[in-house]
Amino acid sequence: MKKGESIAIAIMAAGKGTRLKSKHPKVLHEIGGKALLRHVIEAAAQVVPIEDVYAIIGYEAELVRKALGDTGVKFILQEEQRGTGHAIMCGREELKKYEHVLVLSGDTPLIRPEVIERLRDFHLQKKAAMTILTAVPPDPFGFGRIVRKKKGGKASDEVQAIVEQKAANKQQLKIGEINTGIYAFASKPLFENIDKLSTDNAHREYYLTDMAVLLGKAKQKVLAVKAGEMAEALGVNSRAELVRLDAQIRAAKCTALMDAGVTIYKPETCTIDADVEIGTDTVIEPFVQLLGKTKVGSDCRIRSGSVIENSAIGDGVLVRQGTIMDSASVHNEAIIGPYSHLRPGSEISEKAHVGNFVETKKVKLGKGSKANHLTYLGDSVIGAGVNIGAGTITCNYDGVNKHTTTIEDGVFVGSDSTLVAPVKLGKGSYVGAGSCITDEVPADALAIGRGRQINKEGWAKAKREAMAAAKKS
Repeated sequence: MKKGESIAIAIMAAGKGTRLKSKHPKVLHEIGGKALLRHVIEAAAQVVPIEDVYAIIGYEAELVRKALGDTGVKFILQEEQRGTGHAIMCGREELKKYEHVLVLSGDTPLIRPEVIERLRDFHLQKKAAMTILTAVPPDPFGFGRIVRKKKGGKASDEVQAIVEQKAANKQQLKIGEINTGIYAFASKPLFENIDKLSTDNAHREYYLTDMAVLLGKAKQKVLAVKAGEMAEALGVNSRAELVRLDAQIRAAKCTALMDAGVTIYKPETCTIDADVEIGTDTVIEPFVQLLGKTKVGSDCRIRSGSVIENSAIGDGVLVRQGTIMDSASVHNEAIIGPYSHLRPGSEISEKAHVGNFVETKKVKLGKGSKANHLTYLGDSVIGAGVNIGAGTITCNYDGVNKHTTTIEDGVFVGSDSTLVAPVKLGKGSYVGAGSCITDEVPADALAIGRGRQINKEGWAKAKREAMAAAKKS
């Protein structure tokens, strides 16, 4: 690349999911836990700075902006979708400031930065006006064929024409090389000729593929370079293709993790998103889902049926069967589950235990503390070495506002206790089983908040006799 040579990447992302039979924007459908367009943006941003990446959006544009705005990509609005050529026309003012424009498709999630770089470097080295990224699929049916010019009886880099399936003759139909719809352009000849595009076609749209003919007539150099693997430039045009690519990207993710020292039993049953990170010597059992930006440390074991999303797990953690985590944090050597539910804001300190059917929300559970059975802990700050008895509930909501329960170090909460927030249990205090605690408990005190037990001798026998007599009469 010459010093000072500027390059923009424009991503076609304006279409509706018509062939997906969807009311949602096509590029927001997901594989590997990420929107199709997000995959492409992330690949593009490894080739040029993100401020030079543009997404051309149209259908449900605001939804796309909202979903992908965090990437830093710039948006160009194509209010009326009149074809790929028209999309570039809509971005003329932004894109003509650059010397070259690479055009990607927003529905090609497997595109790798290396492939984009290959297209860029070939285009710049050959000083082309237009370079077409091509591929050779097992079955080229339905794709536009690349007809290369021949020099000395051999096919050259120069393109004579792109011939669509319906327009191809028998000889051209034998050509295996197809147009992927991904291009590189020199901006000057592109924008000098783009207004010559015609809508003289079945869909009455401006097609960017027609630039090959226009630039050829203008004596500009139009070249082709192969992508390598067809999958790298493969778009999504059906639900079946969407699922197939999802399986492909997830299988590759599992392979990469195993190559890095993670054990994944029955990886075909596991759902692991593209951005998940897992440390060495961690074991993932069958039917586990690790989603979003989840990070799992080393020497952990995640047992079957657990679903963990956007959560951070330290080293040496055991997550037992059926655990659900969402935006939670679990520190080293903690034990979670089985069948625990850690909701957003839950922070479980090292060596703490959260067990059977325990739900936490916006809770800090201190080092070595335990809540092992049938408990709800919400909006709570819990110290170290605390024991939360089975059936304990923090009543954190008064119908209008949420309130905090504070439990200091070394507290023992008896089973079936109700802690009505705002309330504080002092260091080393005890709460008797079955208590309803509404006032502060001093340090080292015993709190009992329940009705006094009364035994009525013979009451049950008399009751049974009365019921029997009533039944006879």
